[in-house]
Amino acid sequence: MVTVLLSELVDAFHFANSGAPDESSAFVNLDTGSIHCTSSTIELEEEPPEDLETSDRYLALPSKNELDLGRELALSFVEQQLPNEYERSQGFFRSKGAYGRFKNLLESRGAVEKWYAFEAEATEAGLRAWCQENGIQLSHAKPAA
Repeated sequence: MVTVLLSELVDAFHFANSGAPDESSAFVNLDTGSIHCTSSTIELEEEPPEDLETSDRYLALPSKNELDLGRELALSFVEQQLPNEYERSQGFFRSKGAYGRFKNLLESRGAVEKWYAFEAEATEAGLRAWCQENGIQLSHAKPAA
């Protein structure tokens, strides 16, 4: 079983899920536990391995939606923290610009920091479950060289 540093996994997940869909991605090397990122818009310092897209030894990190960290997570937060705003929040997610309207609501209610903590906790839990499903062990500390 390969071991991956949790903080590096979280950082790579955020990188892969920033920007437009399919713009960036991240992969775990199932032999070494190293993480490789790619981007069609950003020039990265490190070149990804040549066989990254073709080898079965690399596992692509999931998207936010694959871990239910999009709309459903936002609505879950509203339901728990701002229940009087639930219906309004549901309406946000029926059209483009939903996340911006959601963030404006959070700012107006002083709940931005609570949202970020809630989102970070859910992200970590989702990644932990994903790792368990894929036979990846998580570590909180870098292994000694």
